[in-house]
Amino acid sequence: MTSADAYVRPTEKDEVAAAGSELIGGPAGRRARDGGGWWSPVRVVVLVALGMFALGMVQKLPCYNGGWFAGQSAQYAHACYSDIPHLYGGRGFAAGLTPYVDRIPQDVSGGMEYLEYPVLTGAFMQIAAKLTVGGDGLQGEEQLYWMVNAGMLMACAAVLVVCVARTHRNRPWDGLLVALAPALALTATINWDLLAVALTAGAMLAWSRSRPLAAGVLLGLATASKLYPVLLLGPLLVLCWRAGAWRAFGRAAGGTAAAWAVVNVPVMVFAWDGWAKFYRFSQERPVDFGSVWLIIQQRSGHPFDDANIYATALMVLGCAGLAFLTLHAPRRPRFAQLAFLVVALFILTNKVYSPQYVLWLIPLAVLARPKWRDFLIWQGCESLYFLGIWMYLAYTSSADKHRGLPEEGYQVVILIHLLGTLYLCAVVIRDMLLPEHDPVRRDDGSDDPGGGVLDRAPDVFTLGRPPVRDEHAGAGPCVQWGASER
Repeated sequence: MTSADAYVRPTEKDEVAAAGSELIGGPAGRRARDGGGWWSPVRVVVLVALGMFALGMVQKLPCYNGGWFAGQSAQYAHACYSDIPHLYGGRGFAAGLTPYVDRIPQDVSGGMEYLEYPVLTGAFMQIAAKLTVGGDGLQGEEQLYWMVNAGMLMACAAVLVVCVARTHRNRPWDGLLVALAPALALTATINWDLLAVALTAGAMLAWSRSRPLAAGVLLGLATASKLYPVLLLGPLLVLCWRAGAWRAFGRAAGGTAAAWAVVNVPVMVFAWDGWAKFYRFSQERPVDFGSVWLIIQQRSGHPFDDANIYATALMVLGCAGLAFLTLHAPRRPRFAQLAFLVVALFILTNKVYSPQYVLWLIPLAVLARPKWRDFLIWQGCESLYFLGIWMYLAYTSSADKHRGLPEEGYQVVILIHLLGTLYLCAVVIRDMLLPEHDPVRRDDGSDDPGGGVLDRAPDVFTLGRPPVRDEHAGAGPCVQWGASER
């Protein structure tokens, strides 16, 4: 276990963190001790995260006090929209319907015959509905439903920051990047994504502790909540291939499949049509907000019916490029770096980039590149997009078109938030190609503190050239253009 004195303090290693710390008394002094007494780094990070989450709830206050029920324009103009209250009635929870089993009346759902969310998210929504008691009419119940969900999602946020703070044993203060992320506070209660994000963070923590089966189980549960977490098996596959750690990968993949099946198979057997709705909807959904495909569609004036094909092709090509980069890099990349890149690739090529999707990337970005300047640049772009999408919707939903952001302005905002994500991807790729720029490896000489069995493991397979050999990356013969398990 890392001693408190060995913790990497951002105020000593990061110029932006040091400058920002002047607001609360300046950088840590020579007598500072992390972990002594009650104020441990993890407790501080959790308290900050809960405070920021509460501020995000306050930001939704105009909608809670009537904006959700006063027509579309009001909730967009105040930038406080949330799916949660609308789906309480719109997906049959107010009527006591069972998700996936009971068909939703068309006049209630607006055409969605079954709940279009994965099974574990549907269970989360159903539990919240059962806890929603005592509301005054449908509007009062929708307000209470949002509040119950906000409380449950706040617990997910606490789990998230604890997992991030503990994944890199010697860098718990990096969790403050997650806790203070503006986009986390702004988007946490738009939808139910934080459930999958917290489970994914738990899986990465378990992997960092060399518990691949537990990591796989948590990853399977996360995939039963949202589709994107299964993408993390790709980086694990390539990294374990390079290190020859096939047993660990097999346990993780097996745990993922088993956990996903335990949640999904019963619903598949008894309510196939309801279970399959999420996957059909994902495939059939047209080009939507936030994506580069929407810009192309709006600029051309024609529906982009082939977006699925192009998005899939770009995703496959991008994954192939990441696999080559992983096997060819002079030093094996860290798990968090590849996890961030593959999820970012999925979002960037997807036909929709909803504002809450930034939650998927925040913990991965912190573990991949815990640098305050780069993180804040990206968060600035995402915060701008958060305002931009609601102003655009306010413009399109208002009768007089005199308020909000017109189509051309919204396209500029989309480009800014896409470029912000691409910027962060670029610096992570640079860190992989030039490991001396990686703040995790540079600050304390570690190899991959989140890599579990991969940390300091020797390579058994690379492409083109042997890896850099040093005391941190591990030692051992390297097999060129072939693989052997040890």
